[in-house]
Amino acid sequence: MIVEQDDPILRLPPLPLLLGLLGAFFLSVGLIWVLGGTSVTALAYGGALLTLLLTILLAARLRSTPEADGAAVPDWSVTSAAIENRRRAVAVTDRANRVTCANTTYDSWFAADCAPTELPFDDAARQTLIDASRAAWRDGSADAEALASVTGDRRYRMSVERAGRGEDYLVWRFSEIVQERNYDGMADRIAGPVGELMSRAGVEVALVDPEGIVLSVTPGLAERSSGQAATSLIGQEFVQLLRSDDRDRIFFAREGQQGTPQTLVHVPLEAPRGTKPSDANKVLSMMLLVDSGVGIGGGWDGSGKAAIPQLEALLSALPLGLALTDRDGRFQFANKAFLRAVEREDSGLPQFPSDLVVREDKAAMADTVRRFAKGATVSGDMAVRLAGDKEEPVSIGLAGVRGLGDAAVLLSITDSTEEKRLRRQVAQATKMQAVGQLAGGVAHDFNNVLTAIIGYCDLMLLRHTPGDSDYDDIQQIKANSNRAASLTRQLLAFSRQQTLRPVVLQLPDVVSEVSQLLKRLMGDKVEFSVRHDRELGPVRADPQQLEQVIINLAVNARDAMQAHATKSGKVDWKGRLTLATRRVLARDVRKMGIDIMPANDYTVLIVQDTGGGIPAEHLNKIFEPFFTTKEQGKGTGLGLSTVYGIVKQSNGFIFADNVRGPDGAPAGARFTVYLPVHKGAMPAIQRKEEPEETTASEWSVGGKLLLVEDEDMVRAVAERALVRAGYTITTAADGEEGLAHIANGKIEFDLIVSDVVMPAMDGPAMARAIRRVKPKIPILFMSGYAEEQLRNDIDIDNMHFIPKPFSVQQISAKVAEVLAEQRKD
Repeated sequence: MIVEQDDPILRLPPLPLLLGLLGAFFLSVGLIWVLGGTSVTALAYGGALLTLLLTILLAARLRSTPEADGAAVPDWSVTSAAIENRRRAVAVTDRANRVTCANTTYDSWFAADCAPTELPFDDAARQTLIDASRAAWRDGSADAEALASVTGDRRYRMSVERAGRGEDYLVWRFSEIVQERNYDGMADRIAGPVGELMSRAGVEVALVDPEGIVLSVTPGLAERSSGQAATSLIGQEFVQLLRSDDRDRIFFAREGQQGTPQTLVHVPLEAPRGTKPSDANKVLSMMLLVDSGVGIGGGWDGSGKAAIPQLEALLSALPLGLALTDRDGRFQFANKAFLRAVEREDSGLPQFPSDLVVREDKAAMADTVRRFAKGATVSGDMAVRLAGDKEEPVSIGLAGVRGLGDAAVLLSITDSTEEKRLRRQVAQATKMQAVGQLAGGVAHDFNNVLTAIIGYCDLMLLRHTPGDSDYDDIQQIKANSNRAASLTRQLLAFSRQQTLRPVVLQLPDVVSEVSQLLKRLMGDKVEFSVRHDRELGPVRADPQQLEQVIINLAVNARDAMQAHATKSGKVDWKGRLTLATRRVLARDVRKMGIDIMPANDYTVLIVQDTGGGIPAEHLNKIFEPFFTTKEQGKGTGLGLSTVYGIVKQSNGFIFADNVRGPDGAPAGARFTVYLPVHKGAMPAIQRKEEPEETTASEWSVGGKLLLVEDEDMVRAVAERALVRAGYTITTAADGEEGLAHIANGKIEFDLIVSDVVMPAMDGPAMARAIRRVKPKIPILFMSGYAEEQLRNDIDIDNMHFIPKPFSVQQISAKVAEVLAEQRKD
């Protein structure tokens, strides 16, 4: 306890009053002298008057001392006694920030005699206290929440207010924040008066730890199971207190089968914070034993109504959803966890449990509740679908109870909101993966068809010149084929099987390259703005693909804003598209709590529009291929799926959400792309320029080629293109036939041109077998899959790659390029 006292100060009369008294004294003595005529009379009068004045001053002094006036100096001992509180630390400080008084709780909690602003808190909390002190002197009061101690094991809330006649003091109050759990204090309630009431009602309760060891029991359970005091059972195994017969009925160990059978209800209590999912069952449990033969003794009338309020209070404190129904199946009671699990926190309970489920499950639910209410005291569970969530079945436990008044059935359900969310995320990820594999397979097969179409168009164009009647038609076919090829590239981008050429770059440079194009694409009705953060980290990605990401997101935003304006009936509308880059550190990612995203440094691209937002039912589908909200005939549904594939293939993450307006309604959509910051050294050569397409005639150098392709039309086109370029071609329909040509040894091939995916023996397996015989022969693979993926899967030296679909000029130029490299070596 801290108490400080000030020394009393002698209070003299004010100077004007003192001068006035002296003047009056001398004036009166002078008058007596003049009127009396003698100095002796004047001196006698003056002495008497002076004595009177000194007496008056002495009395005033005595009244000004603390003993005479207790209100002149604060009595801090009285204040200290008044602020004593075992649960709250209180201290009083003056203008000089000195502690003038504090209670014993303040001393014991902080073990310091310093001011609150100097207590052992962490830096953030200490600064909060300093700011609160300033605010209290200025405004009269202040408060703060969650002040952490230096060790971090305790947290406090604080309030401070200005006080005193002259408002020269601050009164500080601290209270400790204690994280309460649902089962805190339950052991004492079970062993106390509530436990006695439940025992008289025929309901016995035991609190056990994860290993099944008893922590607390009701008095009746101790008496009926062992005949001992309740405290003597603490530390024993719960199963040792019970016995069962051949019909699996449960009895107390002491009573045996001569006693009444019991219905056992297991209620797991909440897991401590930080418990791993695999350890979710390792929590405290409450075991309820409901007596089937209650209603005797103790002056109790057998109705069980006396215990209902206590039972409801106990059930309300449990994290497990519990509800009671009567014999007719009507709801009597449900705790908050039950209402939350059935998604009826706002609307409350319906009349019957069958009203909670879908129409198909109503009859089964009603029959089961009725059977448990009027039959034997048994327990079980059933799977139903709730009316508010028709896709996800839930398990509801039922147990017949007796002796609790009108209550006849106990229903239990676990709040699985978080579990449902995780299941939906897993299902969504699985679906996206399956759709991606399907899209990749479709694109690969379609590439073979497009290779043949484009190849035959090229061959026909060699026989036709501009001006011929068929020339324009052939060009139109080729143009549409190239358009279809771009769609397959989008499918491959979604399935993350396209060829990327990543380099280390700065994201603002990519945004700058594409900004002029975006301004033209947005038009006059969309205001376009760009904002960049400072100190952005470099990222490793394909710049052309990143440009595709930005363009697709921008075009999608433009269409959304236009559709929103049309829906709202606005003719002269204006929209705003904002591109921004941000720097996000690893500590910020940890605070975000996104489980699927590692805690690394990221450079973030944000694309935000004013198009009214994305409907909630579409948020989980917008990245799926072919999903579009546009009218029929407009849009392919591949724009956002392409963005998703490019970002994921670049080891990034993309999220979509809605931006809320002042009224809380969605005002626009926001797409956020996270790209990991590149930690390695910047390469000297960022990227090779793409070589210009060279005609076959310029590259023709001759040579013997083995062409292996299972698709007849692709093989025919490639053969005609290479023969026309001057090569000698031997064809094979699969890997085994190609290997046979090598094994015969009749022809020394200069190059093998092979498809990757083929029946029986695929291209890589054939290439490995050939390399055992011809270790130096080059191999050119043709495939619709990503080159990077193939190089990771196929560990073969001197391997080259050409993506499908390709033109006649491209296949001829690629073969000539490979052969030219071999001759240089």
